[in-house]
Amino acid sequence: MPEQVMARDVLDREYLQVRCRLIDIAASFDRIDRAASAAEVCDDPRLAQLRRGIETLLQRDANRAARVQASFSDPFDPSWRTR
Repeated sequence: MPEQVMARDVLDREYLQVRCRLIDIAASFDRIDRAASAAEVCDDPRLAQLRRGIETLLQRDANRAARVQASFSDPFDPSWRTR
């Protein structure tokens, strides 16, 4: 049986990379907010999708990545081959 990975080891290994990504995301939102005519995009569905993704990150469960990915995907259409 493979050795179980310890949470502290994962945090130690990934902390700086995750921190960098969060700062990068925050900077992207700052650029949008500071851009000329920022009010024009406040109701843009893509921005709402990004915000929902961030809200999902704040939930405590083990399926966040799958749920964020699904939130950016179209729902499955069983008749997709017949179109």
